[in-house]
This record gives sequence, C-alpha cells and structure tokens, in this order.
Amino acid sequence: MDRQRGQFLLNLRALKPRPGEGTVRHVLAIDQGTTSSRAIVFDADMNIVSIAQEEFAQHYPDSGWVEHDPEDLWDTVLRTCRNVLERTGLAATDLAGIGITNQRETTVVWDKSTGKPIHNAIVWQDRRTAPFCAELRKAGHDALITAQTGLLADPYFSGTKLKYILDTVEGARDRAKAGELLFGTVDSFLIWRLTNGAAHVTDATNAARTMLYDIHKGAWSAEICTLFDIPLGMLPQVHDCDAEFGTCTPEHLGGAVPILGVAGDQQAATIGQACFEPGMLKSTYGTGCFALLNTGEAPVTSTNRLLTTIAYQLDGKPTYALEGSIFVAGAVVQWLRDGLKLIANASETQPLAEAADPHDPVILVPAFTGLGAPYWNAECRGAVFGLSRGSGPEEFARAALESVGYQTRDLLEAMHKDWSDAREGQPTLRVDGGMTASDWTMQFLADIIDAPVDRPKITETTALGVAWLAGQKAGLYPDRAGFAANWALDQRFEPKMDATTRDTKYAAWKRAVAAVQQA
Repeated sequence: MDRQRGQFLLNLRALKPRPGEGTVRHVLAIDQGTTSSRAIVFDADMNIVSIAQEEFAQHYPDSGWVEHDPEDLWDTVLRTCRNVLERTGLAATDLAGIGITNQRETTVVWDKSTGKPIHNAIVWQDRRTAPFCAELRKAGHDALITAQTGLLADPYFSGTKLKYILDTVEGARDRAKAGELLFGTVDSFLIWRLTNGAAHVTDATNAARTMLYDIHKGAWSAEICTLFDIPLGMLPQVHDCDAEFGTCTPEHLGGAVPILGVAGDQQAATIGQACFEPGMLKSTYGTGCFALLNTGEAPVTSTNRLLTTIAYQLDGKPTYALEGSIFVAGAVVQWLRDGLKLIANASETQPLAEAADPHDPVILVPAFTGLGAPYWNAECRGAVFGLSRGSGPEEFARAALESVGYQTRDLLEAMHKDWSDAREGQPTLRVDGGMTASDWTMQFLADIIDAPVDRPKITETTALGVAWLAGQKAGLYPDRAGFAANWALDQRFEPKMDATTRDTKYAAWKRAVAAVQQA
C-alpha cells in the first residue's frame, strides 16, 4: 500500500507543470449509468467542453432480474473517454484529474488475478434476492441492518446480490475465502481496470449502499458480513469522496492521470447541486428518481421507511442524508417507447400530455419491479386505473409523467415526518436529470408538491459533482463555498394548482398505490 501511494504521488507530481510549461486546465468526469456510459470534459471554470455517450445492452434473464455485462461497462467507459478527448483535442497531460460517478448498488465480482468478472453485474433494479430479504426480516435481522447501515433488508442493495453470486457460481465462495475474488460496485471495478489492478478502492457513498457498511463507525460490518457469509477480504478499501484513488495508467488514455473524485450517482448529484447545508433538498430524475435531504453531521433514523445514508464524506467527516428511492421515473417513458410503442422518442411525451383530456384522469402506478420508498414492496407490480373508452396515447403519456410527481410527493412527505429540523413549509426542490428538460413535468411536480422547483443551468449535476471533487482535490477548482456560489438557476417553477385539485389528484394516486399492494 505504501509503495502504491508513493507511485501515485510520483505520478501526480509528474502531471504538475514546471515553470514555463502549460497548466492542466481540464477535468474528465466518467458517468457510468444504468443504460449508458458518458465521458464529460469540464474546463477550468467548470463549464462543459464536450460529452461522449454510448448505450449498452440490458439483460433480463428472468422476471424482475436485471443484469449488465461488466465488459460492456468497461468498454463503453473506455471508448467514451477516448472519444471525448479526441473531440476536444486534449491529451491526458491536459487533465488535472478524473472523477467517477456510477450507478450505485450494482454488483460486480471479479478474479483478482485476471480482472475477469465471474458473473454478469447484478443491477440495482434486480429483485431476485427478495426471498432472502424476507428471511432476514422474518428472523429479525432487519433491525441490525438498519441500525448499522441505515438501510432496509431489500434486494435493492449490493450485499444480498453479492451473497447470491457467491451462493450460485460454482466454487465462488471458496475462492473468495482464499483471496482470489474481489467485490465492488461499478466504481471499484472501473478503478481496478483503469489502474491495471493497482487499486481496489471505493468511496464512502458507494460503500454506504452495500448493506455491508457501518455508516456510524465508518467501517465494513463484520457482523453483517458474517451473517451473509461474505469474506471481508474481498471488500474494497473505503476513502473520502475526494481522495487519491489511484492512477489511470498511460495505456488507457495515452498518459497517466490521477483519479481524485468518486461518488455514487445520487450523492454526486447532491454535490453538483451544491446541497451543502442541512435542509437542502435535491431530486434526480434518471432511470429512477432519488431525493436526498441533507441532515448534516448527525444521521437521522427514519420511522417512515426512508434510508439514512451518507451524502458525502470530506476531510474524514461524513455528512448524512435522508434518501427516498423511486425505481421507475425516466424508465416509465422508456416503457411508453419500447414496451407500448406509443412514442418514438421521449420528447413526444410533453405535447401528448398537454393534449390529454383533463376529464379522463388515468392513473399509472409504474411498479414494474416493485415499489421503492416509502413502500418497499418488492412483490407488487404496476397497474393502470381510471381507463375509459376515450383513453389513448395522450392520457397514457400524462399519467406516466404525473406518476413521477406523485412518487416524489410520497418521498417528501415522509422526509417531513422524519426530520424535526425541517424548515417551515416545503423547502425548494433542486432538480436534475433527463426528465427535467420537460417544462410540463417540472410544472406538475411543483403543483403536486406545492413548492418551488429549481432547475439549474447545468443539469449535468451528477458529472459536475465528481468533476468538482477531482478538480478541487487537484487545486483547480474552488472550495465548497466557492463552488456553491457558482450554482446558477435556469428556471424556477412555482406551484399554480389549486388545493382542491391537488388533494383530489393525490388521493386518487394513494388509492391506486394501495390497490397494487393488495393485488
């Protein structure tokens, strides 16, 4: 470890300009998501210079099962990084550092010697471990899990996915105990590949999503690992979000580049939205929807089935958050496109929703892989309510977009009940992610939660968050206060819906959710 750190520092010094030489003025952010990988170059003023993106295959081997080929994740990351550097005419020597953000909870196990995965990555959406989670709850272990990790005994998290791989791949557990296999979330796997196996690491935000990490002690839980029969030796070393994670070796990008920032995608968005003060709230609308409320230095235990998690960790000090996770947000638009074939692209949903009959109130509960917070029902499935003879593509599009607003309100109401220090009334919600491009969706969101919704000028907040982590670690970007001061508003959506309409619509949603859970 000392030798690795010494080599890292030598590489970092080599990147710093000597008198008379140019200066590194850019940061490369890797955003490895659920459906695509992206590489984004930011300049010295934290402006986006260029973006490269590539989608990859989704695998559904059984109902409720979702997998990725880890080689697809690696290949698309490497190609997009090379492509974005080629587009901008930049070399590795122009980069102050790399920041990595990733789909959380997705689980990879690979051979320590070869770096080859022993099983497809099991994606965060995957529900195959629901029976084991039910056994944990029946045996009373859920109290231990929540007390130490802040999470619930749910298939969403990495720990039960890792147990599944060790249970089902022949010889895997024996090999893991012999020190031949390594586990990681996607960030760990990418860093291992980028450093050619020199670094098996993660950050505190990703560790906090495994169901194996004690967020109070800041260490892997030996007790939970024993319960799951997971060898501690296969788990990565945990760092702050801004740290020396290793060096990307020259063969990948043409030169050595330090990896200086890592955060799970939702925590990276929290950072990118500059939610550094207790009470600040953000919600990201990608494949799923994830709302995080900064609660400061003290973790808040939820009594409303939210998650207690680490928002970020800097200078060895964690900042905590309450989180609500929705499994299907942007994915419901993908379903309209790929499943029902009602639209050819996502942009069609807004004009369809605008044209929907206001007297045909269709409700869609998109529980395609169960319901997330605050319900945590892995077994229920989606349903459509209120269909009439006149219901058509317009009403389906409106119901799909409205479902995101309804689910967000579910989360925010639970947060208000949990956190006694919440500001009076509803705090402003900062939003980001692909769905925020729809003004109609953002206006409905403001209407149904009865609070302002702020969309920033830079909506690539996930990548911006880790770019800032890496850039400030390298000395290129300002500190937290300076970064927060640069946050800029694009548009604020003020609530316009009258209280009677709001309450009537939300009551219909609650009845629909109750119905799918009873089915």
